Amino acid sequence: MTDETADAFGSLDHRAASQPKQSPMPDRISVRDHVVEVEIGAFQSERHMTQRLCFSVVVEVAASAGAQTDDVDDILSYDTITEAITVELAAERLNLLETLAERIAKRILAEPQPLRVFVRIEKLDRGPGNLGVEIVRSREAKASKRDTSSVPDLNVIFLENDAFTDPNFPQFLNRLGSDPRAFVLCVGPAGTHVPRVNDKTAQHHINLLEIEQNAWRLSAKDPRCVVVGTRTELDWGMKNNQISVWAPSKLVLDAVDGPRDDAPQQLAQWLADVMGAKTVVRVGRGQSTLADLP
Repeated sequence: MTDETADAFGSLDHRAASQPKQSPMPDRISVRDHVVEVEIGAFQSERHMTQRLCFSVVVEVAASAGAQTDDVDDILSYDTITEAITVELAAERLNLLETLAERIAKRILAEPQPLRVFVRIEKLDRGPGNLGVEIVRSREAKASKRDTSSVPDLNVIFLENDAFTDPNFPQFLNRLGSDPRAFVLCVGPAGTHVPRVNDKTAQHHINLLEIEQNAWRLSAKDPRCVVVGTRTELDWGMKNNQISVWAPSKLVLDAVDGPRDDAPQQLAQWLADVMGAKTVVRVGRGQSTLADLP
């Protein structure tokens, strides 16, 4: 633990003793030992179960008039810290405490008052002791906001399997490649035999993997179709005129309130809702044809 981190999480006496006499200490507010049960972790044994996380967050803040006005709007509220934790836990299931700590710090630093934030997160149920991570982030070190002004409108296209064999399929991809809008292709299973098991969770994984096999089948048919599984990959494809084919397992399994239905068209609609797609078009089986794309 660095001296600054020890100061942040230590006692006021420790902090006062370590501070240069001529340097006034910035005000700090904190939330300590805030325990939440959540599903998190990179190991398979950590999926489909919750474990306790303990959060301690200390925020150095710029001077404000709050002490004089006694107005909560003039200070950084404790709720801002706890809400940052709650929002980031609800956004998606994460594998790493490091990722969660980074996102919490970034959200807090987006407020006008914070100068620096210390975040400590500990897993209470995974070892003989507490397993955790500590980070320090400052406003100066904060990454610049991602430029989303050039992201084009997103359109989700659900492809039935008969669309793959349509002789006009290469021309269809040509149209998508020359269109300034962004496109994500969604597929269903390939129609081969899918194993059936009695365990609902296992079957859910099997069904998603069967869809992903078909996504890779499409990618093998034409390399312009790039299989993607993460939100970052989807965002990059949107901004770089890539024809993305969605592999659903990661986003679906990591979502806090993910879809419970494995029906491929419902999954495509869920993705469209999550990504803010302008349209969802179904192609094949007597629905829209490859030439009907608006």
